[in-house]
Amino acid sequence: MTAPVQLRVALAQVDTRVGDLAGNADLVVEWTRRAAGEDASLVVFPEMTLTGYPAEDLVLRESFARASEVALVDLAARLAAEGLGETAVVVGYLAHTEGSGPAPVDRAPTDADDTPGDANPRRGAPRNAAALLHGGEVVARYYKRHLPNYGVFDEARYFVPGTELPIVRLHGVDIALTICEDLWVEGGPCGCAGEAGVDLVVSPNASPYERAKDDSRLPLVRRRAAEAHAPVVYCNQVGGQDELVFDGDSLVVGADGELLARAPQFVEHLLTVDLALDVAAVTDRREGRIGPMTVTRHLVSDAPVAPFEPRPGTVAEPLSDLEEVWRALVLGLRDFIDKNGMPSVVLGMSGGIDSALVAALAVDALGPDRVVGVGLPSRWSSEHSLSDAADSAQRLGMHYSVVPIAPMVEAYEKSVELSGVAAENLQARVRGTLLMGLSNQHGHLLLATSNKSEVAVGYSTLYGDAAGGFAPIKDVLKTLVWDLARWRNGYARDRGEVEPIPQNSIDKPPSAELAPGQQDSDSLPCYEELDAVITDYVDRDLGMAELLERGHDPEVVARVLRLVDIAEFKRRQSAPGTKISLKAFGRDRRLPVTNRWRESLPSVREGAAQ
Repeated sequence: MTAPVQLRVALAQVDTRVGDLAGNADLVVEWTRRAAGEDASLVVFPEMTLTGYPAEDLVLRESFARASEVALVDLAARLAAEGLGETAVVVGYLAHTEGSGPAPVDRAPTDADDTPGDANPRRGAPRNAAALLHGGEVVARYYKRHLPNYGVFDEARYFVPGTELPIVRLHGVDIALTICEDLWVEGGPCGCAGEAGVDLVVSPNASPYERAKDDSRLPLVRRRAAEAHAPVVYCNQVGGQDELVFDGDSLVVGADGELLARAPQFVEHLLTVDLALDVAAVTDRREGRIGPMTVTRHLVSDAPVAPFEPRPGTVAEPLSDLEEVWRALVLGLRDFIDKNGMPSVVLGMSGGIDSALVAALAVDALGPDRVVGVGLPSRWSSEHSLSDAADSAQRLGMHYSVVPIAPMVEAYEKSVELSGVAAENLQARVRGTLLMGLSNQHGHLLLATSNKSEVAVGYSTLYGDAAGGFAPIKDVLKTLVWDLARWRNGYARDRGEVEPIPQNSIDKPPSAELAPGQQDSDSLPCYEELDAVITDYVDRDLGMAELLERGHDPEVVARVLRLVDIAEFKRRQSAPGTKISLKAFGRDRRLPVTNRWRESLPSVREGAAQ
């Protein structure tokens, strides 16, 4: 019986920057050096590592694509020049078809794209690509086959689908290259790899975080491993990019579905795994046309690596749901600030739960010296608002000052007559103007503190409390705000640290305090009911009949849907914020502002028919 062939593989779970070709190439060299120090023969990086992901309309610029191609070739040469040429590197990049021609169309690949001899059906278009580098050369290139065009993804808008499946023999191991979405498709490249006969599948990924997504990754990779009849190496990106945050969670699964190794979430990490591959078991190694793809084979080396003592793979413990969300929000905020070169942040501190939570997130993300809070009391502000805001700042060790706004509001009121909601909103707009002034004066980025429940129903003031350059809890429902606050305090308490969020901010009824005795419940349903309807209407796109079937109160549904629909113009003007849910406001949910469609209650006849 032939002994298994050994291969040590490293997964470089790194945080890239969109557009920073030089910086991202430096990352590849640095982490390849680490992998070589661990005696890895192969290191896999995430999807589009060289360009960062998603690069959006940058990929349509031929100059950017050309620079990516040059950076790839230069990277291969640099790795060899720095003594790393014997470590095989799989790295994602942006490719560009030579020549000119029609731009990509917004559709998935079809059989018409896959006719033999027509591997480049649309010339002059970008491709989401991965390459295997070795010995100073680009050994093989793979173009992503399946282009996601849902949710936050627009890849069918940008890229041409690939039709070739390269298989590279490294140390006697046949390795198939795939990219991200290819794993989500049954009968896709992994199925072709299984028919072609491979020993290993590697998959660079840029899979954005959303709650509980890590629970679906492992079963998915197991299905693809079974389809390929080979282990799958799944290397995912980590870090924040505008509204998206990537959690890493890279993993390796054996051909039998066994989880061999898993990386921690929300941190850069080098995960190594020692594989023992029964290459002799694959008796039929085919090339040429297999289904919709053409299999090509590339030789690096036939000779196996020298036998070594294998090390057990490490499997990171999964995070709890609330810790996972907290880390996602912290990382999304930190990377937005740091990648954009901003020195610090400022936010209004009301003593309420939203601003207290945002302040705690900001301090966790940036440290207390880079966070500035400002209390902005009006004549309707309660004593506990002032004391709770000061308490929150003291607990966090952040900068804090108080600027009363009553005299400024009175000056406005002497100049123009305002009443009702207009007068209430004036207070919020004075606060927003002051905070933007401090932002301009000191270079702080203003953080908006509105949560998803408020953003959904328009319960915020344009150019007032909605003002800001980034909204850390924009995708966090109010009920989840409370859950996160309790979790964060418990996390501190378990470690003997000061609880960062005042208990009174958690316990007291929420209020905008723009009028005497005002509470949120005066204008909105209770947040438990409101959030349940928002989840079904916004995240799941359910219509009126389906919402009622799920047991929601008809009056609450009708009221909430109206508020959500008429607030679209406000959301178009809101700051970006980290996505954590199935569907966030922003690039994830795109509805026309000018829109006459409204969900309506079913008629009696329709109800009887149901």
